[in-house]
Amino acid sequence: MNNATVAKHPCPECGGDLQWNAARQALVCPYCGTVSKWTEAQAPDPGTAVAENDLAAALRDPAVNRDWGEQRREVQCQSCHAISVFVDGKVAQRCEFCGSPSIIAHESQRDAITPQSLLPFKISDGQVRDLIRRWYGTRWFAPDKLKRAALTDTLHGIYLPYWTFDAHVAASWTADAGHYYYETESYRDQQGNIRQRQVQRVRWVPASGELAHFFDDELVPGTAGVEPALLGQIEPFPTITDLKAYSPEFVRGWTVERYQVDLRKASELNLADMNNQVRALCSAEVPGDTQRNLQVDARYQGRTFKHVLMPVWLVSYTYGSRRFQIVANGYSGKIAGKHPYSWVKIFFAVLAALAAALVIFYFLDQQ
Repeated sequence: MNNATVAKHPCPECGGDLQWNAARQALVCPYCGTVSKWTEAQAPDPGTAVAENDLAAALRDPAVNRDWGEQRREVQCQSCHAISVFVDGKVAQRCEFCGSPSIIAHESQRDAITPQSLLPFKISDGQVRDLIRRWYGTRWFAPDKLKRAALTDTLHGIYLPYWTFDAHVAASWTADAGHYYYETESYRDQQGNIRQRQVQRVRWVPASGELAHFFDDELVPGTAGVEPALLGQIEPFPTITDLKAYSPEFVRGWTVERYQVDLRKASELNLADMNNQVRALCSAEVPGDTQRNLQVDARYQGRTFKHVLMPVWLVSYTYGSRRFQIVANGYSGKIAGKHPYSWVKIFFAVLAALAAALVIFYFLDQQ
């Protein structure tokens, strides 16, 4: 993963670095508690529209929206292959995502598209620690040692890169629509008696139709370091209603990941996903009880995109020889994750289930 750390913003009282405080929704000094007046004077206008970018034009012109505007250094983790970007002169001693000290210099990529909007963190670190402890508490087969530790000391707040895509689609479809009907047929049972039964048949008729649909802010993660399956479980992010125009003040004190899934690859993933959705929508339009030979011709127009940052809390830890991740939506608090299993607990649970089954069978046999 690529992490960008923005330049410092000094506290007017003590000179400490101001940081965006999720609980107070303001820049706050972690040393003296001073609240910056940035929120009143310098915050982006809430009414500022977040611009959509023409996808075809951006793919043709590699220079569009690709200036970071600051000198930066990059390091790459040799363990998880994360690429961290620093724009304030600092260099990490350990990888923030796996904890490995094996990091080496990496050549900067100067053609990266810069983010234009984001969702600010709303869930504070204290809130998410409590949520994670409760989440661990419901993992019945997790090791007790792990549940007691809860591993919240490895918690990091990260802005993950996402792409959003809009598109209008006009689709035409054809299919064979199947309508069920029933016929009575005679058959001979095992005793040789002739009996009758209802048999389901299908009457196939040709069907066709057209469909118009608008895709609004379809999400494609730009990260390669956080498991997509986990991200899918903590989505959605309210990009349509709550997205803010990008300002570096929002990300002060937080880690910002630069994407590894580039625009072209993301647009291909988005197109494949839209094709699947359009096919499902057309399938729902086919009349009758069943269908076959569905053919869809989808034509997309006005495809646009945004590069946005999404707030995510991340816990990454090693248990035994395996790495596990827990992620939490920094805007809604929704949690997803993986954890190791206690085979001792599973063994005794299986024994208890078998004992219960034997007791039930015993009492049934006595009746």
